[in-house]
Amino acid sequence: MARPAPSAVLQLLKPVTWFAPMWAFACGVVSSGMSAEGKGLIIFAGVLLAGPLVCATSQAVNDWYDRHVDAINEPNRPIPSGRIPGRWGLYIAFGWTGLSLIVATALGPWGFAAAVIGLALAWAYSAPPVRLKRNGWWGNSAVAICYEGLPWITGAAVMLAGAMPDWRIFVIAAFYSAGAHGIMTLNDFKSVKGDRRMGIDSLPVLLGERNAGRVACWMMAIPQVAVIALLFAWDRAYHALIVTTLLGIQLLLMRRLLTRPAELAPWYNATGILLYVIGMLVGAFALRTEFN
Repeated sequence: MARPAPSAVLQLLKPVTWFAPMWAFACGVVSSGMSAEGKGLIIFAGVLLAGPLVCATSQAVNDWYDRHVDAINEPNRPIPSGRIPGRWGLYIAFGWTGLSLIVATALGPWGFAAAVIGLALAWAYSAPPVRLKRNGWWGNSAVAICYEGLPWITGAAVMLAGAMPDWRIFVIAAFYSAGAHGIMTLNDFKSVKGDRRMGIDSLPVLLGERNAGRVACWMMAIPQVAVIALLFAWDRAYHALIVTTLLGIQLLLMRRLLTRPAELAPWYNATGILLYVIGMLVGAFALRTEFN
């Protein structure tokens, strides 16, 4: 049987997607308020698990079960193009799942439990019979949890040696996770043609591109407003003002995005989403300050 080239496997695992959960894990580390001294190895293991392992697994699983849709939308991707031949896409998904669980054991009960939840959602998102991605509301929620909330809380718990993170960490992580639902909706614009033909009800398919763009913007903006309000309530006005400024710039960018959402979604991902994730780190430092 033909074997895939390493370059094709790397493309299948999509390194560009690893940034979001790795960043969220780092935010969790910062928000814990704990010193990183002497914890470099466990932080490295957590970042490795969040991005190159669990997130990469989700990409392999998704590409395997989406191979027929990708043959319509993006025929040059590794599986429909034949650069990942036969059932190698599925074998890689299984292998990366197992490797993720092995590495997760080094992170203690919290890290292992988070890996199990993340992997379960990754398979449930793409694989039948569940296939959450068939509905944009449920599917995007699952991805948002895995990309933002789950790694954030895991990062904090790992730094706390398995102790329960402060409730404020859960709240801020939950709001940024909710906002990521809108980010996932923007990602769906590139697949509208194939999704429509294959019966996948992404929000651009369900609502139409213009309305889906509006929903995505509201989903990204409202959680940030809640974060700002909480930071002011916790006497972290400096941090709140920074997040307010970042959100204000996003709102200006959203006005342009909504003129042509399908066309401008990649542009917004490179501009507005960068401001969003900077706000996440600001929120993490606000929590760190709160604890110290």
